[in-house]
Amino acid sequence: MKYKNLTNKHLEIHLQISYNIILTFLLSVLTTTTFAQTGIIKGTIHTQNNRPAKNVVVKLNGSKEKEVDSLGRYEFHNLDAKSYEVTVKHISFASQVSTIHLKAGETRILDFILEDDKKTIQEVLVSAKKPIVEHQLSNSLRVQVPLLELSQNVQTINSEVIAKQQAFNLSDGVFRNISGVSRQTHWNDMYVNIHMRGSQIQAFRNGMNIVSSFWSPLSEDMATVERIEFVKGPAGFMMSSGDPAGIYNVVTKKPTGIQHAEVTMSLGSFENYRSTLDLDGNLSKDGKLLYRLNIAGSSKASFRPNEDNKRLVIAPVLSYKLNNKTIATFEYTYQKAKMTDVGSGYVMSPNGFKSLPRETTFIQKGTQPFNVDEHSTFLTIEHQLSSSWKFTAQGSYFNYNQTGASSWPKDIFPDGKVIRKSDIWDAKSTMVLAQAFLNGDFETGSVRHSVLAGIDLGSKDYIADWNQSIVLDSLNGGEFDPKNPVFGFDFGPQSFDRSLSLEERAARGGGSMNTKYSSVYVQDQLGFFDNKLRLTLAARYTSMAVGTWGGTPIKNDKITPRVGVSYSIVKNTSVYGLLDQTFLPQQGILFDGSKVKPITGNNYELGLKRDWFGGKWNSTLSFYQITKNHEITSYGPDPKMSVEVGQKKIKGIEFDLRGEITKGLNLIANYAYTDGKVSKVNEGVDQFFVGQILDGADKHIANLWMDYEISQGKAKGLAFQFGGYSNIDRATEYYSQEFKERNIEDYFRFDAGMGYRRDKFSINLNVQNLFDKYLIDGGSFYTDYFNTAVYSWQAGAPRNYRLSFSYKF
Repeated sequence: MKYKNLTNKHLEIHLQISYNIILTFLLSVLTTTTFAQTGIIKGTIHTQNNRPAKNVVVKLNGSKEKEVDSLGRYEFHNLDAKSYEVTVKHISFASQVSTIHLKAGETRILDFILEDDKKTIQEVLVSAKKPIVEHQLSNSLRVQVPLLELSQNVQTINSEVIAKQQAFNLSDGVFRNISGVSRQTHWNDMYVNIHMRGSQIQAFRNGMNIVSSFWSPLSEDMATVERIEFVKGPAGFMMSSGDPAGIYNVVTKKPTGIQHAEVTMSLGSFENYRSTLDLDGNLSKDGKLLYRLNIAGSSKASFRPNEDNKRLVIAPVLSYKLNNKTIATFEYTYQKAKMTDVGSGYVMSPNGFKSLPRETTFIQKGTQPFNVDEHSTFLTIEHQLSSSWKFTAQGSYFNYNQTGASSWPKDIFPDGKVIRKSDIWDAKSTMVLAQAFLNGDFETGSVRHSVLAGIDLGSKDYIADWNQSIVLDSLNGGEFDPKNPVFGFDFGPQSFDRSLSLEERAARGGGSMNTKYSSVYVQDQLGFFDNKLRLTLAARYTSMAVGTWGGTPIKNDKITPRVGVSYSIVKNTSVYGLLDQTFLPQQGILFDGSKVKPITGNNYELGLKRDWFGGKWNSTLSFYQITKNHEITSYGPDPKMSVEVGQKKIKGIEFDLRGEITKGLNLIANYAYTDGKVSKVNEGVDQFFVGQILDGADKHIANLWMDYEISQGKAKGLAFQFGGYSNIDRATEYYSQEFKERNIEDYFRFDAGMGYRRDKFSINLNVQNLFDKYLIDGGSFYTDYFNTAVYSWQAGAPRNYRLSFSYKF
């Protein structure tokens, strides 16, 4: 009874501070004797450029084998005292063999540095196809444990899937490969605004939160992207603040040290042209200085008239191996966008959705285009302290400049005619971000520890001028009639007043927002019974000050705990449970003058993960419930004024399945059920009611993608692919239980294509919206100042194609 009371006491301390070595010691005492006479062989495997090796198989005496984790680590437990032959194999590297004599109860460390196998490396580069299943988190997600062992649902889209589906931009719908993910389409391909689990989720790049305002970041070009990771639920192990629904993390391409080059040319419907170049290799003979360069340029029009969109991205990366344990990587990305203003995609009518042809546009030639220049840099230092400990430090700087305007109707009349206007939208954003964290593994008795500890620092500033408008039409015969549009004249450049600096204009109009934060965190994943049972205990302290609309910054501090459990039923199957908290400071001014509180949230989650057929495909099933408190939303005619809703609850089920079902046949299938409602309404808030469906909480989202490539015979390399995307009971921006006609209709798009890949050359054709349906990508219902019912929507593209040619050399 004495020991039971002592254990309970220390468990309570764990829940309060999430890290207590005394409990670990007590648990180890109970289990040490069982394994006292068995030994351990472990180590780390690196490539010549000091990168952790991936997909490497380590064999013990030619039979027992393990694959290294994302840090290149392997470990064999419960070994008898005798001699062992350790063999390291990878198709791209020369095999290595070492013999080691293990004594009773001894732990031996055996590290390897792989060398290129010149006989096979060229063949691998030409013919290898990357699997669509990822088993490890990227280094930028900080926690370095296999996905199967993580007590959270994380799903990944890698570059192989992105290329097959010919996603050129993050807004192209590649996120539909993940269960329960949708998009509020409003900004064309300028911003993405991804929704998941009933909320807009935060955007990360290489593990850094790059959101400076609601209207950021500029959507990434897929030419620079290695993978996209969706973390479902609070990501307390890597973020200072964020919505409890989760985040997405874009991981950019880095040097591999392997000489490689690829050029791609693409063309498509609506004058869509695109070229990309990917160069990878060594800049020094000793292999210490590596480079990666990605360049992409595109130009496209639209199925709507008067639209134009040009993009350019240049992304050089340099990595330098300072010594055998330290590598520094510098990354710079420049994105240039010039496009028709972001209001061009939307049409409005008092007569209901689809009451106008999908080619309808309100945009006239000569309206002010958007010009965006975004510069971003990352400097990352990785230092391998030992085979079990690694230190990472990263800093980044973002500079975003935007000049342009957005169009929106000033008045909409009952007959459908419109008075259009153009609003200035000049903006600038700067962000300075820094982080440092330590990963390590150690053991106390038979208890294995995977430790993460670190700090986050950040400063973000956003200023904008959206306080000038120019009316483009006139009353008494000068109204714009979308049913009989006249585009025969050119407005010429709008005469917005830019005589004052943007800083001065933003200060006058209250158009400034700023965020400053600092955070420290610690996490320990404790492994019991040969790491079959894993207990995660963590806590994060965050201090954050948020200023909005030119107001005095509001500071909030909070400690958020995290408790997770994961258990391996068998080697390839695990169950997990998670209790996590998060908080997110908000930007706004409350209508009643009270202080804006941060969003606080609790997440409860249970899940089942399984790798099938040696990891060729995997599946994840999760059940969750999220409670959000203090969330504010716009209130009344002034967009700067807000009101605190009360409480929201989101619960749901998500299922993901992906992988190679049989040789050459790949499948991605997912389904999500989301029940997101207002669960409590504060007194005096009359625009919400208990049970109201939340914006962004589409009830059913189901997606399917299949591709098959013939692997032998005369037709070898010929491939076929198809996929369907569907959203049912949509709540993209508005949902009414009483007036169903005001809700956006269900969505279903079917795509298909074919391709051919042989040696260094490949060609790929995709046809989107094969059945040529009139689709609504996004929209809403609202009542204007004159009490006119207005339906606003953005139509999806009709049937269209994309054709790409790729050559590797």
